[in-house]
Order: sequence, then structure tokens, then C-alpha cells
Amino acid sequence: MPRLEDMETFVRVVEAGSISGAAERLGVAKSAVSRRIADLEERLGAQLFRRTTRRLNLTDTASSFYERCVRILADVEEAENAVSEQHGTLRGRLRVAVPLSFGLLHLGPAIDDFMRANPGVEFDLDFNDRQVDILTEGFDVALRIADLPDSSLVARRLAPIRTLVCASPDYLRQHGTPQTPADLADHACLTYSNAPDPGLWTYRGADGKAAGIRVHSRLQANNGDFACQAAIAGQGIVCQPTFILYQAIEQGGLVPILTGYQWPAVNAYALYPRTRHLSHRVRAFVDFLAARFDGVPYWDARLDLPQAPG
Repeated sequence: MPRLEDMETFVRVVEAGSISGAAERLGVAKSAVSRRIADLEERLGAQLFRRTTRRLNLTDTASSFYERCVRILADVEEAENAVSEQHGTLRGRLRVAVPLSFGLLHLGPAIDDFMRANPGVEFDLDFNDRQVDILTEGFDVALRIADLPDSSLVARRLAPIRTLVCASPDYLRQHGTPQTPADLADHACLTYSNAPDPGLWTYRGADGKAAGIRVHSRLQANNGDFACQAAIAGQGIVCQPTFILYQAIEQGGLVPILTGYQWPAVNAYALYPRTRHLSHRVRAFVDFLAARFDGVPYWDARLDLPQAPG
């Protein structure tokens, strides 16, 4: 269908930022790409690109047209894949947004197993701790570790996420072990800059009442692994999820402290758009992850922690 072919060419030019880049991706000559774009502009009666010496930039009119083209092409692909999936074969691309540390530490083996079981599925993974806009940015699934607000998205709980406060044995020998959260104010702490308020560490006491302590941040980073390594090196006290800390605790590089207090506990979720036509591969992938991480997470089981409340 010429119109769909022109739309796909237009989308590839936008993604590649050039005629030559799109031609390479499509496996056609540059002249063919230029002709399709010219035909499309003529049919629409509108200019789609502002041409500079280095790059093609979308006109304001073309921006909304691009979003519609992406959705149309995705719908066509989905219609074709649905036929195959109904016959038991999952096909197509899954675009997944994943928190950086959790993805690198725990998602690799899961995706490897899913790909082996479903060789027709391709993955486009975005490792980033920012909160992506699933619909606007075109993700099929996003893994999120948080207390989720009400949303138009469907949220499937995957695993409880526990938090511990830890320091290295060397740090505790030099600076002493805090006995209460209030003591943290006198220590060097290593904070996570993506938190809403990095310098405020919240907890619940034995009475269940919520409280918080404002800590001195000697080092602030937007990656939990980096903060964990700094804590192992003796730079300060860290408050991080157990899925990051568990190996360092097992190996003796970090020691949990203030364990009589409950530090923040949230959940890991798989989020996906609410739609009547959810693809089989999205549903299958989310079901796979839910089964994979069902029960007490292996990183908590290895620490012999009590089960988190649901």
C-alpha cells in the first residue's frame, strides 16, 4: 500500500534524522526515500521537514502527523502479529522502560529466558531511572519501583521492595554505630538524588508511627549502585533497596544497622496502557515477570528477612 509505505519512510527519516540514514534502515536507495517524502508532502499539501546542512527537522505540522503515523504503523504491525499469536507464536517488538540498577542486576536473566522461549520477540530496552510517559514515548511496558498514584495505566505487582540502612564495618569502627535514626544526623550519609527529598530518610518505629530524619549528604548520586560502592569503601551510611545491597551484605562488605526500624517499603510494578486490544506478547511478558518474581524475592530470601506486608 503506497500510503503506508510513505508513512513508514517518513517515520524512518524522522528516527534517523536524515535521508541517507532512513535509506540504510529501509534497505533502499536515497533517491527512493527522497521521492517518497516528496510524494507525501505533495499529497498532504504541507512541508514536513525544515532542511539544514546537517539534519532534517520536523515542522510544527509534521510533529502531530509523525505521532499519528507511529500509532498507525504500530496498529498494522499489531494486526499482523495477532494472527500469528493466536496460533501460539509470539512475534514483534517489545519496548520496555526499566529502572537502571534493577534492570542491570535482575532483569537480564529473565529477558534472556523469555527470548529463548519466544524467538520471534525482539526487545528495545530503555535503562533509566526517570519516570517515563508510557503513552507519549511509545513504550509497551514500564517497570516502576514506587508507591503508585492513581493512573490510567494498568499496574501489575511484581515484587515487594525492601530498604535497609547499611555501612561498612570499617566505617562503623571509625565512627561508631548509630543506635537510633536521630543519630544519623551526626554521620556522613550517601543519598539518592532521584528521591523526592534526598536528604530526608523516612521510617516507622516499633509503634508503627511514621517519622523522618534529615541527614547530612556527604555524597549524592542518581544511581544506587554507585552509592552502595561508596558505602563499601567506607565513605558513609547508605539507605538503599535490598535488591542492590544484598550481595554486599552477604559478602560482609556492608552491615545492616537500625534494623529495629522499618525503612521505606514499596513494590515493583509492570505498567502498561489500558486498552481493549492489549497484545498477546505484552500480556505474556508481564505474566512471565509476575511468575518469575512471585513470592519472597530471592535477594530478600538470601538475607533471611521477614516477609514484607503486601
